[in-house]
Amino acid sequence: AAMPAHARGLYRRILLLHRALPAALRALGDRYVKEEFRKHKAAGPAEAQRFLREWEATLIQQQINEDKQNLREKTVYGIQLTEEKLNDFRDEQIGQLKELMDEATKPNKKITISKDSEHKT
Repeated sequence: AAMPAHARGLYRRILLLHRALPAALRALGDRYVKEEFRKHKAAGPAEAQRFLREWEATLIQQQINEDKQNLREKTVYGIQLTEEKLNDFRDEQIGQLKELMDEATKPNKKITISKDSEHKT
């Protein structure tokens, strides 16, 4: 099934925003976004709506952070998740966040993306 136009537009905007990230973070972020959108292609209407709402909110927060960064020299990536927001996550999502944090905080980690979306280190 094809992705609805709104979802495709959101997907493209997220990947476009990632272009401003350092190469390693961009590769990690792009891979994560692609995997998440792929996983949710067959989601039911309610789950799909929630998924898109959460990504829309994330995109808006990223744009706000980018605007703030343009006003100051220090670059900050990511957003602070509230305890309430974390409590809404399923165990699988918490595990994915931990994996993402571990990957993003590894020192001098080089990440490249191959055509089959596997990563090499």
